[in-house]
Amino acid sequence: MHDPDVIVVGSGPNGLVAAIRLAQAGMSVLVLEANPRRPGGAVGSDEATLPGFVHDFGAGFFPLSRLSPALQALPLAKHGLTWLNADVESCHPALDGSSASIIRLNAPRGNDYFGNAADTAIWERLAGAHAVYEKALFRALLGPLPSIGNFLALGLGRLARLSAWFLASSGGLGRRWFQSEAARRVLPGLALHGDLGPEDFASGAMAYVLALSATSVGFPVPRGGAQRLTDSCVTLLELCGGQLRLAARVAKIVVHRQRAVAVVLESGEEIRARHAIVADTSPSSLLLDLVPRNALPNWALSAVRRFKQGWGTFKVDFALAGPVPWNDEAARQSATVHIGDSVASLVEFTRSVRQGRLPEDPYLVIGQQSLIDPSRAPPGAATLYAYTHVPSRISPDWQSAAWAFADRIEARVEALAPGFRSLVLARRTLTPDDLQQADANLVGGDLGGGSGAWSQQLIFRPFFPAFRYRMPLRGLYLCSSSTHPGGGAHGMCGHNAAGRVLSDLDAGRLAIDLDR
Repeated sequence: MHDPDVIVVGSGPNGLVAAIRLAQAGMSVLVLEANPRRPGGAVGSDEATLPGFVHDFGAGFFPLSRLSPALQALPLAKHGLTWLNADVESCHPALDGSSASIIRLNAPRGNDYFGNAADTAIWERLAGAHAVYEKALFRALLGPLPSIGNFLALGLGRLARLSAWFLASSGGLGRRWFQSEAARRVLPGLALHGDLGPEDFASGAMAYVLALSATSVGFPVPRGGAQRLTDSCVTLLELCGGQLRLAARVAKIVVHRQRAVAVVLESGEEIRARHAIVADTSPSSLLLDLVPRNALPNWALSAVRRFKQGWGTFKVDFALAGPVPWNDEAARQSATVHIGDSVASLVEFTRSVRQGRLPEDPYLVIGQQSLIDPSRAPPGAATLYAYTHVPSRISPDWQSAAWAFADRIEARVEALAPGFRSLVLARRTLTPDDLQQADANLVGGDLGGGSGAWSQQLIFRPFFPAFRYRMPLRGLYLCSSSTHPGGGAHGMCGHNAAGRVLSDLDAGRLAIDLDR
């Protein structure tokens, strides 16, 4: 492909969705991916421990993929993507024997699965109400800003109620709604998928989104591994005329007359873009590493330096001789298991990470993908996916601390599933350093593309006025999860950014001017 209309830097879900939308609009699109082995960024899978055991590298469960208008509009099922769900979507057991679970509304369920009978009744009323407006809510939350019409479509009364919930802390929301400690720790546990603690202002938004969406679409997984989602997008891109190149790391963006006109690869090859360059990268990588500093205004350099990354991630992949022998029966049937003994323990966990300390009793997100998808492990065997949040940097370094901290995680699972350790055949640890080395966009091991704090959302993500995906150079756009609507494998950042490119083309803002 000579001088494509658009170059997309990076092949994560946002980059691929942007490329597909632009290719469907008739543009020639070239996607450049630094990884020499596979596309997908953090959405991929490999046999990381032993042959036959398939582990997801980053994202492991995909509720937002099932709710994304961008992905739902694509015929990915025709190109190898099949979604699978467990009987129980999320289980939250504790050492004291208490437990609460999230089960889809259309799945069989008992009378007291959410802490106790009273809390279960409250939960089901919330889930039933959410189901009525879920599609409208996610159109509003995920669409490009301003999304006033989509929000008003929810109705003023409902919008006021949702706003109050979203602005609350996740711990406060749990206390407001539920009586039992088991039920009260569910929302804070889900908010901690990001860097939002139980007492944080507006952490209720992420808690609500993950908890209530699990009652409709659940926490699904792609059959065969997360790589199937990426591969189906690549197939569709190529059918639309787009191209993907692996082992094509971009080293520089060429600027001429205040316009991004080309990229230079590490090999020295220069590729020119006739209309636009769309980056599925971190803001700092794009504006501080790839674009010449003298091509940018000082306010933009200052703004991108203030951009705050989320917490680091420490992940362990286990190859097991059999399923995890959880004490809690619901956990044995659950797609995900969230380990946090109480709201107070989650508050202490948050404090430890923010103070730069490794938590003594780490909160864990556990994924049991092979329970849903037997193709992930040999017959009778199982995989286990476990991660927690940690400081991005520790003293003296991660290399010296990784194995002992993985032992601490293993002990946490053993306490709730006696005999677990005897099943471990092999394990892989991924520190924040490992994650960033494997994918430069996972800065400091941050899986969310930047902090999820309220001060870095909506028009402030990544910074004002870049929430419209335009960077401060003509023809340059950012489409990563560092833009609105943020993290999650929903592809909406890419979809929205591609829409901005197309509207700018229609408005004549990207007129061809490549004479140099």
